[in-house]
Amino acid sequence: MSQPITLTDEQRDFRAVVRQFAADKIAPLAAETDRTGEYCWPAFRALQSMELTGLSYPVEYGGSGASLVDQAIVTEELAAACASTSLMFLISKLGMLPVLNFGSEEIKQRYLPRIVSGESQASYGLSEADAGSDVASMTTRAERDGDDWIINGSKVWITNAGISDLYTIFARTSADRHAGITAFIAEADWGVHIDKLETKLGMKGSPTGVIRFEDLRVPDSHRLGEVGEGFKVAMHTLDRSRPTIGAQAVGIAQGALDFAIGYMQERTTFGRPIATNQGLQWMAADAAMKIEAARNLVYKACALADEGDPRDELSMAGAMAKAFASDVAMEVTTDCVQFLGGYGYTNEFPVERMMRDAKLTQIYEGTNQIQRMVIAKHLLG
Repeated sequence: MSQPITLTDEQRDFRAVVRQFAADKIAPLAAETDRTGEYCWPAFRALQSMELTGLSYPVEYGGSGASLVDQAIVTEELAAACASTSLMFLISKLGMLPVLNFGSEEIKQRYLPRIVSGESQASYGLSEADAGSDVASMTTRAERDGDDWIINGSKVWITNAGISDLYTIFARTSADRHAGITAFIAEADWGVHIDKLETKLGMKGSPTGVIRFEDLRVPDSHRLGEVGEGFKVAMHTLDRSRPTIGAQAVGIAQGALDFAIGYMQERTTFGRPIATNQGLQWMAADAAMKIEAARNLVYKACALADEGDPRDELSMAGAMAKAFASDVAMEVTTDCVQFLGGYGYTNEFPVERMMRDAKLTQIYEGTNQIQRMVIAKHLLG
């Protein structure tokens, strides 16, 4: 396995800048975003103003060319302030990874600059009602019609549904379970219908919906990879996206612990701050250790992706990072609610929101049970 990484001075300075930005521009919007459950356009415009919408895209398409480790740093700091905004930051990259890695140069030139500028946003259309963890069971179909493909079917759990104007869509092009899936990129106004927006426990500022296609016509030029390569495209993409979900989980946990520590130092019982109680001190110490362990797993997986995964380690490393970090986030945020006692159970303080947001990190981009299956397969064959 590769060696652990240490952040450079430039990355540490970058973190400080993003942390201040998140404190000034994102955190003040978080509670209201959670209360209304609406997409926060002021937060998105703030990301644009900092050129974060183009952070990890190649410079030839207008991006900053930043590494996945840099993307993880930004994700952490945004998630510590508002998890919904961190998802807003991440989702277009998930949708565009198949374009970056499997799209033609024409498609890259057409869409990547729009994403970089923030003019466009993208979603990732993989899961179906009966094909979530088992994506090879998808039934959405694409049939060849001359130089086009006609797509019919629906997708569920689509992050940014109704906001995105670009959708990466995986559809069945033959009966073969794994070799019968193909990936495409489609524009929303070609006929991507929003059937439903979910009402959720957390991440309320990021819409999640059901999208439907009825005779959606997509040019063959918008195919991503070869016909039948869709399953490979999907797994390749998730391997490179899962570590950043781990970064999101680390940020949520760190934000909750930071808030709880400040509260514990101010809150007094029996004439002294509750931070002087050894039982709470040990809980806080355990939380800090687990967060740091999760952070290092995340950075290691991101570094492997940046290196191009030369030893074929990324799939397991990403699964470890995502599963461990999200389990830590759920545990730490639950403890932080406990630190605040009754106040932690109210929406007057952010830790209950962070606990609700943390739960999703154990579920999306592959449940933690699936991640353990991935890890076990690498260990045991």
